[in-house]
Amino acid sequence: MSPKKKAPKPNERITELEKALTESEKKSEKLLSQLKYAKADLENIQKQNQRRIGDIMDRANGRLLEQLVPLMDELTLLAAFENCNDEKISEAIGMIRNKLVKIMETEGVRPIEALGYPFDPFKHEAMMEVKTEEEPDGYVLEEIRKGYMYKERVLRASMVKVARTPIKEKEETDNE
Repeated sequence: MSPKKKAPKPNERITELEKALTESEKKSEKLLSQLKYAKADLENIQKQNQRRIGDIMDRANGRLLEQLVPLMDELTLLAAFENCNDEKISEAIGMIRNKLVKIMETEGVRPIEALGYPFDPFKHEAMMEVKTEEEPDGYVLEEIRKGYMYKERVLRASMVKVARTPIKEKEETDNE
């Protein structure tokens, strides 16, 4: 006959089961914590992907809008052409230009403010400097061609004339 195993005492068995239960609880808490971290990581990745998609779309829209800016300029020139014999053609061109301007504004394109502001090399392209004492040094005197921004990106810099204060002859003689 085979020897019989000795049955554990009830108190020992309870202690073993309590220990196993405690270990299982610790393990489940650890796994739950890992699951929460994994869920948070997944949510962060999804948010990053949404931002990336938005950035890519903004860049693509910016390229398209950048190509529309010269078209808007040409329509502006045509609408301002005073020698046009047919008022209806001039009016139609003006209506098309206004619709294009509204579309550009809706998409986030806005003109760069240049006239009367300090020269900003990131937004303005200096075509020439004009010596004057009437305006502060480094301020935009005249806007030759309008510039445009799309959100925070420059689509096209404004072409401008910049004020320069002439050096006075008295200062030059004092320096000699």
